[in-house]
Amino acid sequence: MSYKSDIEIAREANKKPIQEIGEKLGIPSDHLLPYGHDKAKVSQDFINSVKGNKNGKLVLVTAINPTPAGEGKTTTTVGLGDGLNRIGKKAAVCIREASLGPCFGMKGGAAGGGYAQVVPMEEMNLHFTGDFHAITTAHNLLSAMIDNHIYWGNELGIDERRVVWRRVLDMNDRALRDIVTSLGGVANGFPRQTGFDITVASEVMAILCLSTDLEDLEHRLGNIIVAYTRDKQPITCRDIKADGAMTVLLKDAMQPNLVQTLENNPAFVHGGPFANIAHGCNSVMATTTALKLADYVVTEAGFGADLGAEKFMNIKCRKAGLAPSVVVVVATVRAMKMNGGVAKADLGAENVEAVKKGCPNLGRHIENVKSFGVPVVVAINHFVTDTDAEVQAVKDYVAEQGSEAILCQHWAKGSEGTEELATRVAAIAEADQANFAPLYPDDMPLLQKAETIAKRIYRADEVLADQKIRNQLKEWEDAGYGNLPVCMAKTQYSFTTDPGRRGAPTGHSVPIREVRLSAGAGFVIVICGEIMTMPGLPSKPAAEAIKLNADGDIEGLF
Repeated sequence: MSYKSDIEIAREANKKPIQEIGEKLGIPSDHLLPYGHDKAKVSQDFINSVKGNKNGKLVLVTAINPTPAGEGKTTTTVGLGDGLNRIGKKAAVCIREASLGPCFGMKGGAAGGGYAQVVPMEEMNLHFTGDFHAITTAHNLLSAMIDNHIYWGNELGIDERRVVWRRVLDMNDRALRDIVTSLGGVANGFPRQTGFDITVASEVMAILCLSTDLEDLEHRLGNIIVAYTRDKQPITCRDIKADGAMTVLLKDAMQPNLVQTLENNPAFVHGGPFANIAHGCNSVMATTTALKLADYVVTEAGFGADLGAEKFMNIKCRKAGLAPSVVVVVATVRAMKMNGGVAKADLGAENVEAVKKGCPNLGRHIENVKSFGVPVVVAINHFVTDTDAEVQAVKDYVAEQGSEAILCQHWAKGSEGTEELATRVAAIAEADQANFAPLYPDDMPLLQKAETIAKRIYRADEVLADQKIRNQLKEWEDAGYGNLPVCMAKTQYSFTTDPGRRGAPTGHSVPIREVRLSAGAGFVIVICGEIMTMPGLPSKPAAEAIKLNADGDIEGLF
């Protein structure tokens, strides 16, 4: 049996004018800044006007460690939002914007899938409302002003060897990871080694997603450390006098984007920080605004719960004063089998024993999320090859962990396929069982914060950090940054720093390779193992299949 592609389903959507979607949340049409007929930004004036409203219930959707078998976190987020509306709840969805690099690379887009999608799918996965372009431009304006300051006499005494602010581009391009700039003689400045990161790894992206208003945005931008002097004194964006102009470039990008699901329910799509090098959640502005307008807000965090949910709890919730009422952990039978040692080519055949063998990865995530004081429900994202016995094996395992697993068929059936999940999530949220607390206090030393995450979330025996790293963390503590949370950067594929170790390993070590201070975003990045801040394209990039057909429609996006 053949199934329609995501883009075919999205193209057949019966979209409503964005003003009608805004009405569902009580947003007057004159406070929507339309980008065409089906997407709009919500004005800052309206956002300010609802700040006194009571908050709705916050639901986080996270997942097991990603596998090539697919998990469907965004699809489940959208499906649950539709499901809550189906059972009579006033619900909104909050997800991240898609990056062009992964879209043309291997991952594809970020609008959900099947009959649980956010539309307009093509625009969302391409240029959308231009937010990422604004972030790219603001970031690179600062880069240009740093080099320009050095060229015109270097009044601040920047050590050209200690410029830590790289450039960014919203594309996967390994050739730009490590480059030399300003070649060609005196007129072009002073040559130095630098490189490009992908836009979603920019501190500007993290700042935009954590800022509460334009004033907060400008203050955070000013705090960005861009370089050091020869005696290792920090030089900030404010010193370069770029913070004002950057804020101007980001003025419209700060306003959340409103779109709709296939079932015409409201969805905020705003921001998209890397879930490795940053905190991997949509913007605080979008989430807090949605909570003032809807009874339920369903949001997601990047990658598995060991990265995304941990950062959602320890960074985003801590900074924004948020507290989730319930967490949904997404798993698939296929991923359980892959964690149980089955090759991707053999996932279609029934293998209950492999499912059971792979379930400890799910169990580890359930236990971790519960450690934050929040109740957990497991959503089994259904694939047509799943057998009843395999699904029951997951349900039985989850029941042994003191939680409940619910089969979800939103990919094929939309909200009808998540009605049971939505009913259970609403019941738990309304029972107010959550007693949320971050994993560590603000005043814990930075290295101890990293050790707490490594031992309690990754189940590592130890953290390996040489004296240089320990000294750097101590210097930042002495400089007043000790109260910041830590943002762990490691592979998403494993609880360890080895992407090949699936399941729920114990008895491993977490080596810290590097630490970085994101003074503007307000966290310390702890890089463990090999992490790329500029991905490359695969041997057969998705871009090869993306084209316009004879009717002028886009084909090949997924």
